[in-house]
Amino acid sequence: MSSAIPFICAPDYAFAAPWLAALQAAMPQEHIVALDALDAAQRAECELAIVANPDPRELAMLPQLKWVHSLWAGVERLVEDLQHSPVEIVRLVDPQLAETMAEAVLAWTLYLHRDMPRYARQQAASQWLEHDYVRPQDKTVALLGLGELGMASAARLLAAGFQVSGWSRSRKAVPGVQCFAGDAQLPALLASADILVCLLPLTPETRDMLDARALAQLKPGAALINFARGAIIDDNALRAALDSGKLAHAVLDVFRAEPLPAAQWQWQHPQVSVLPHISAPTNRRTAAAIVAANVRRYRETGALPARVDKQRRY
Repeated sequence: MSSAIPFICAPDYAFAAPWLAALQAAMPQEHIVALDALDAAQRAECELAIVANPDPRELAMLPQLKWVHSLWAGVERLVEDLQHSPVEIVRLVDPQLAETMAEAVLAWTLYLHRDMPRYARQQAASQWLEHDYVRPQDKTVALLGLGELGMASAARLLAAGFQVSGWSRSRKAVPGVQCFAGDAQLPALLASADILVCLLPLTPETRDMLDARALAQLKPGAALINFARGAIIDDNALRAALDSGKLAHAVLDVFRAEPLPAAQWQWQHPQVSVLPHISAPTNRRTAAAIVAANVRRYRETGALPARVDKQRRY
């Protein structure tokens, strides 16, 4: 009989029980349990764990641990915790996650495109005033990141009629998308944007990537959507760009500290829409099925799924 598979998450995680149930249902041949349900001898037998923002001290309680399967696509915190550990990291790659993100990108792009923030301000002022309509064909949505999330988002945006440009570290060719690559072409991508959508992983190269210099390269009155990680944006530079009118609006789903502290300026800024990290929630059913398939393949062949490159951090 195979050893139990511990599910390790933050102690206050509200969805621990539903995740346990979903994972167990997806692999009935396995025994999926919370870490504290295992005694020391059982923990010593565990080669793999399924994790959601685990405490690294709990991972250290598994001396034979070879790999962890994250339930999230973003794994920068896990990479940081395990940077000097031999434990391998497998991140979730779920087509449903990409489609959910693409839906959010389209929804909030349309929110900005149809000038919803301005009409909300007019309602608060009891002001009846219409503005000229601009066609989506006359606006460019620029995607920072052309991985699974960016590709799915580009398809939705193109279908809605927008001009789409995209940037990646290495050269890509995407039908219908004007593609830019590398540091030298980042300014051109930024200059093309009426709406800039950030979908990049957080790495040493992308941390504070959207600083004052980068934001200054956007079109006057451009808008920003950040569905990536909060630390990619320099918050002081963002606030200055909003206050000066360089940026018309920012939709922010991710922040350096989460939950966003009540005293943070973003809550009350009239040109900011704050979201509680909900742009692309993981679907338990589809994610559990993907994890189950990876675990089954490992049990049968000993082969690990595609692992995270700890140097690249994704």
